[in-house]
Amino acid sequence: MSEKRIVEAAGGILYRIVRSIGSMNKPLSADDVEVCLVHRPKYDDWSWPKGKLEPNESHRHAAVREIGEETGCSVTLGPFLGEVEYPLSSEGKKMRHAGQATAKSTMKHVQYWMAKQISDDDTWHVREAFGPIHAADVGEINETVWLPLAKARKKLTHSSDRDILALFVDRVQEGALLATPLLLVRHAKAEPRKQWDGTESNRPITPKGAAAAFAISRELACYNPVELATSPWMRCVETIEMLSWQTKRDIRALEPLTEDAFATDPDAAWVCFSQQISHVAETGNTLAICMHRPVIGGIFEHLRALCTQKSLAKKLVAKSPYMATANALALFFVRTPDGPRIIDIQKVTPIVY
Repeated sequence: MSEKRIVEAAGGILYRIVRSIGSMNKPLSADDVEVCLVHRPKYDDWSWPKGKLEPNESHRHAAVREIGEETGCSVTLGPFLGEVEYPLSSEGKKMRHAGQATAKSTMKHVQYWMAKQISDDDTWHVREAFGPIHAADVGEINETVWLPLAKARKKLTHSSDRDILALFVDRVQEGALLATPLLLVRHAKAEPRKQWDGTESNRPITPKGAAAAFAISRELACYNPVELATSPWMRCVETIEMLSWQTKRDIRALEPLTEDAFATDPDAAWVCFSQQISHVAETGNTLAICMHRPVIGGIFEHLRALCTQKSLAKKLVAKSPYMATANALALFFVRTPDGPRIIDIQKVTPIVY
């Protein structure tokens, strides 16, 4: 029996904050938001910007690329929204849904993120790490429109798109409009300890690790990292310096996050890391921090208490190795009266081929 074929795609809800003078002193709400819809002349429908994954492309990268191509806006990803699946043969039909599938149907599976536009300066910095984005052909997208949520819901052609909008509203109620990610990166594969004759702080990454470090930069670029930090030990520096070189962003060293410093004073490591969390929450600047396996385990113990849901805390694995080498987690923080809290955690994995 042949397996059902699945076409993978990704996209998102591109939003912007538009506040009236009378609401300036009130907390942000769904009333302060406009979202971008695109019109596809081939299907004569209004939907969210999205598209198929290219070969050797992740869903998150495809989401940023497709939103950029179809709206003309350079964007950064926010919290994850959800996914839909429907028969490819029903693309563009108003009543498309997964229930129409048959055993032989080719399905289209789409993942969606929140997304917001970044500045021209940030676009310049991230362009080499992310790669080129080309405008969609007029035969693919011939119109875009910004609408308040209520009007957007009425204009959307497909019920599945309205379902994603409902998830967006849920995220807004969590405070996601002002959520900023901190990218926690584990360094790439390093030379084995037993085969290294130099000092532990100078143990470098392997050629295979270097390939993974290059690949993870492409994924981290989807979140527009404005600031970069790392343990000053070589394997961490080498992992993050590719992203530094591509984005023309400086790296700052965080001494308390070395393995030796953590072993001596794990509380100082957490104080250092929590200061970075506060910095991210206060400035809105996405920060990528490269760290060691043991330090990550210690940091996870503290981060679980900051998660707004138990399901999020479970994503912070409680046993070694905690996360694979050259992998990252995008931790989305919001400010609350009780301090920063995590509302979303996204696993970020490089594609090496």
